[in-house]
Amino acid sequence: MELLQGGTFLMGTDDDVGFPADGEGPVREMYLDPLYVGACAVTNAEFSRFVKTTRYKTEAEVFGWSFVFRKFLSPALDQRLTQVVAEAPWWAPVPGAMWRHPEGPRSGIKSRMDHPVVHVSWADAAEYCGWAGLRLLTEAEWEYAARGGLEQKRYTWGDELTPGEEHRCNIWQGTFPEVNTSEDGYAGTAPVRSFPPNGFGLFNMSGNVWEWVSDWFTTQHHNGPRRNPTGPPEGASRVIRGGSYLCHASYCDRYRVAARSSNTPDSSTGNLGFRCARNA
Repeated sequence: MELLQGGTFLMGTDDDVGFPADGEGPVREMYLDPLYVGACAVTNAEFSRFVKTTRYKTEAEVFGWSFVFRKFLSPALDQRLTQVVAEAPWWAPVPGAMWRHPEGPRSGIKSRMDHPVVHVSWADAAEYCGWAGLRLLTEAEWEYAARGGLEQKRYTWGDELTPGEEHRCNIWQGTFPEVNTSEDGYAGTAPVRSFPPNGFGLFNMSGNVWEWVSDWFTTQHHNGPRRNPTGPPEGASRVIRGGSYLCHASYCDRYRVAARSSNTPDSSTGNLGFRCARNA
């Protein structure tokens, strides 16, 4: 884990490139105490040790299914599906999909042990953190960590998406959702130490997988605390940050460092993971 010294930083953005309903603004000054943050998202190898020790069953395993990006499915399996997500038909609820079988029962993670674990709900992430003596980051901590010491930059490395035509994160290349050219080297998840770290030594704070944080989702930031904020006491969905390998400027420009979204705490998908923190 990397020690972050904390202090004040400017959170959010007033740019008009985001999504008004996401509540990315206004820009506000926050103060955070020092903390340790995982250099990487939790990997399949790490989650495997947790499950082997505790025999924990994720919510996707209990429910018996999870959401998978349809282009990752075999044609035979795709044809057998009877449901898709109407507003996002590239997603399908696949029986048997879970962290150990990311694309369904016949898939595996043997070659992806250094990739981020996916198909984990917020509750699954919290259980892992408790077992490891860690915790999820707050949303303010996550954004402070992602900025890497830079002030009000669009991405974790600066304002240019591909400086010197170099890809700095794992996101969709091409035309979503039809064609992914994989110009950044990856179509699905990438190893957690892919691409250079940010100024705090943290890897893949943009793209690869969305990351759960501890806060309930709200867009009412004006009257909230400015010192070590933890979000509202209750809500309907939890905040997710960072975007994923499925993000593309044409529909989900949420790999920007101020971008945010949310999901219900029991949700699990093939592009949703987490990283850990602890108090300094």
